[in-house]
Amino acid sequence: MVIERDGTVTSDNYIGRALGAGLARLDSCSTQSREVHNKERLVTSDQKSTASAIFLGLLLLASARPSHAQATPPARSADVLATNASSSAASTANTSATDAVAPSDSASAPPTPNNSDTAASSASDSDWHFTVSPYLWFPGVHGSIGGPNGGQTGFSASPGDMLSHFRFGLMGVVEPRYKRIVMPLDILWIRLGSNKALPNTPGQGVANLRATEFVLTQKLGYRVIDSERVKIDALAGFRYWYYGENLSFTTNTLNFSASQNWVDPLVGGRITGILTPKVEITVGGDVGGWSHAAQIDYQVFGLLGYRIKPALALQAGYRYLYFDYLRTSGAFLNTATSGVIFGVSITLK
Repeated sequence: MVIERDGTVTSDNYIGRALGAGLARLDSCSTQSREVHNKERLVTSDQKSTASAIFLGLLLLASARPSHAQATPPARSADVLATNASSSAASTANTSATDAVAPSDSASAPPTPNNSDTAASSASDSDWHFTVSPYLWFPGVHGSIGGPNGGQTGFSASPGDMLSHFRFGLMGVVEPRYKRIVMPLDILWIRLGSNKALPNTPGQGVANLRATEFVLTQKLGYRVIDSERVKIDALAGFRYWYYGENLSFTTNTLNFSASQNWVDPLVGGRITGILTPKVEITVGGDVGGWSHAAQIDYQVFGLLGYRIKPALALQAGYRYLYFDYLRTSGAFLNTATSGVIFGVSITLK
């Protein structure tokens, strides 16, 4: 490029000026470009800040949601509790309604006893015991009878004679017991009969004789000793006697009948020894009368028992029963009845 001294610019000078102007523009563009770039960087930085803020907000939002989820279950639990409470209330209401609808079931259902009531009931039941002892007595009889005028006649009958004239009989002992209180009741009821032809009578008449004996002995006592080996009872009571006779003839209408009955007070006792778990022996007796009705009234007996089962025992023994009865008219009757006895003892409770 050529620049003249007088300041004239040649073509070269023009080109130089154009080039200088171009370089200035280029610098200006470059400066503008740098400013634009800086602005873009600022924009980009602002965008990044905005994006970061949005991202942090999202993170905070995400972290806030679990807290909200954790806070939710208590509300649900409260709902569940409320639901359960309402269900329970509804169930109670239904139960009450059911009870109200069907009162007969609740009324008819008996109360269930507790253990103490059951134990007390079983204990009271075990205090009572009940024994029945039917027996057969095969006695012989001997004695004497006298009238008011002083006459006296003796009589005697063997066990075979008594059995041959035996018509009906009921014999047995019933004994309830409460703890140590014993109440034995002995019943003896027999009926005898005999038919005798009368010689040297028109039409061969027959005499019919009927005799009835009923003896009831009731005693009340206390078991003084109640051990496994020995049992001793102290007894007191009474004995009721009844004798009835009837004599009739077939040849005429002449009949005779009479009866005697009285009651004698008694005291007595009984001892039972358990020899083995299956074998036991019982000895007892009583005495009374004392001129209250009979002059004297007593009996003694002995029994040997074999226990087949805890509630069943066979018995065999001997019994002697005597009384001396005197009437105010002077008539009297004394009789001794004795013989072997067989029986069975049944414990019902």
